[in-house]
Amino acid sequence: MPSTNPITIRLPFILILIVLVTLVSYLQWPESKQKKEKFQRIVKVKVTQAKHAEFRDIIEAIGTARANEQVVVTSKYSNIVDSVSFNDGQHVKKGDILVQLNNKEELAKVSELSANLSESEAQLNRFKELLISRATSKSQVDQQDAKTNAIAAQLLIARTKLEDLTIKAPFSGILGFRELSIGAYIQSGSVITSLDDLSIIKVNFSLPERFLTTIHIGQDVSAYSNAYKDEIFIGKISSIDSRIEPSTRTLKVRAEIPNGQFKLRPGMLLNIKVVRQIETILQLPESTIIPIEDEHYIFIIESESEAQASDLNKIAKRRLITIGRRQPGVVEVISGVNEGEQVVTEGALKLRDGSLVHVLQQVHQGSDK
Repeated sequence: MPSTNPITIRLPFILILIVLVTLVSYLQWPESKQKKEKFQRIVKVKVTQAKHAEFRDIIEAIGTARANEQVVVTSKYSNIVDSVSFNDGQHVKKGDILVQLNNKEELAKVSELSANLSESEAQLNRFKELLISRATSKSQVDQQDAKTNAIAAQLLIARTKLEDLTIKAPFSGILGFRELSIGAYIQSGSVITSLDDLSIIKVNFSLPERFLTTIHIGQDVSAYSNAYKDEIFIGKISSIDSRIEPSTRTLKVRAEIPNGQFKLRPGMLLNIKVVRQIETILQLPESTIIPIEDEHYIFIIESESEAQASDLNKIAKRRLITIGRRQPGVVEVISGVNEGEQVVTEGALKLRDGSLVHVLQQVHQGSDK
């Protein structure tokens, strides 16, 4: 029989023994060393400080801009256009002549009635003198007086029509497109142009009725337009409707916005923000909040006892907080954190309670870095 090597026979038993020794050693490894192995991974994070800052309680709404004064200029009478004294988009002042209609017939009528009135008044004065010397009767004087008054009334009508044939700007503003030409015959009511006073823009918007007690005349509003994305237009509430709309339970509000550079135009869609209240409260960036079901958590940075000397690695502790109102990018913190504590703003999703972290930098609230 071939000889059998004793080492070869014992080799499987030796391997099994080594595995058993290794397993027992791992199971009996000190708990503190296991924890160190468990948290050996260091997570790089960015942090910010919890601090008190100004919090603006804002209501948002949408409204449509309209001019302070706006009118469609029309003709009162049918006539021929003699002259047009404006161009498209021209700035005009109150009383500036826009269109002159043919007025030759009215001028002649005014001249005729003026002459008739002068003659009638002279005849009335002669009758009054004769009445003093009893050379005429009182009834004849009264008849002449009535005739004079009738001519004066006719002259007033003729002069009014003559003035109406000269179409003027009713207020200062910017004209729209010209809708007629010289020599054209226009009907009464025909559109000549539009006129808008853009020095002030009015905007009507609706708010839920629950805000009735917090809205008042003179309150500041901010307006935003897609045409000027980076510009804010500041105005004030000028009037509040006396009724609540029963179908929508909303309150109609009107604000006035100064528009000295005429950037805003009637018909624009404006996003309105009404500042109800300004408070100083404890707040954190939204990026620090971790929602889990109905609860909200953050990670607070604490120094690790044995790493305090180098101040490089620290521990992140998860903490339950209570939040309040929100604004874009910011959350009010009611409880759970103190002012000045460092809160993780980037890298929180990689953390567990007690994770070892390395703070890269501190992010200031309001900064994008």
